[in-house]
Formats: sequence, structure tokens, C-alpha cells
Amino acid sequence: MKIVLATGNKNKIREIKEKFSALGTLEISSLEELSNIPHIEENASTFKGNALIKASAICSLTGSPAMADDSGIVIDALNGEPGIYSARYGSIGFSDSERNSLVLSKLEGVPDNKRSARFVCAIALVLPNGEEYTTEGVCEGIISREPAGEKGFGYDPIFYIPDAGRTMAQLSPEEKNSISHRGKALEKIYEVLKDLTGEGL
Repeated sequence: MKIVLATGNKNKIREIKEKFSALGTLEISSLEELSNIPHIEENASTFKGNALIKASAICSLTGSPAMADDSGIVIDALNGEPGIYSARYGSIGFSDSERNSLVLSKLEGVPDNKRSARFVCAIALVLPNGEEYTTEGVCEGIISREPAGEKGFGYDPIFYIPDAGRTMAQLSPEEKNSISHRGKALEKIYEVLKDLTGEGL
């Protein structure tokens, strides 16, 4: 079974390929390997909706099963921001560190017990026959006072996980994959793929 990942994000591609490496009959490609892919407008109001938009579009364009994710950070003190706008929060062209700085500046003066947040990841798998599968993973934490850690990407340096006693960016890839929002969502879609490829029989 061949599946196209509807992303060009190298970090996501690496995480997904590592997760699915045990499925020997699964061949994975990504948008990096394709050309002339038009811009896909993600205009849904939920992570699940955006994931389905991307997966459906790539499935239609390639004629192959396609998988997409939409993920972000939801911060309670900011009324759920950045949410579905996590990847484009702030000004156009902002780097990860600039977005993190923006979040920290907005939370200046907010006490620790009001800095609750969660990473959310929705994954959609769409097949050429029209079948759709969706999963979701959530990782709870709090927004730290300052960035810490060199691993990970995005908001990982400011997302502190009390149970781990570290930020997401201070975890090893193995530790992160075992507790992260994407890791949890991937675990669920992995079970779906096991059945679809026959490796779960």
C-alpha cells in the first residue's frame, strides 16, 4: 500500500516514517517528492476539518491514499489562541522563536495556575474509494516563563509538561513520541493502517 503524506514539513515526515517503519508493506512518500501541487487552502474551523481538506485534496490529485495532520497549541488564557492558526500566528514570516516570544509576551503577568495549554493533533486518512478515517491526540501542559530545550520545533520550547518536569523541546525523540499529541494520534491511525495493509490480521 502506498500512502502520500500531505505535508512538506521535514520534522513531521521524519516522525511519521519512524512511527510506521514496522509496517513493511507500507510505502510512504510526501509532497517533497511531488511537483505542481497547488496551494491547498485550509479554511475549516477545526483541526479535524483542516486535516480532511488536505488529505482529500492530495488523494484526489494523486489517486493514492493520502494522510494529513493539522495540529497546534491551544492556550486557555488566550481564549484558545493560537489554535488552528498556530503555524501562522503573529506576522507573516515569523520564525518559531518569534511566535514563542509573542505567546510569552501575551502571557506576561499571568500566574502559573492560569497558564494551562494543550497540544492537539488531528490526523485524517482518505482513500481513493472515498473512505475517510480520522484520529485525534492531545497532550496537556502549561506555558513556561521562558523557552528551554534545543530539540523539537514549533512551540515545543515553551510547552512545559509537569509529569515529565521538562519542556517538550527537552525530551528525546523517543520520549516525545510516547506522550505527544502527534504520537497519540499516530498510534491510533497506525492501528487503522495495520488493518488496511493486512498486517493487523
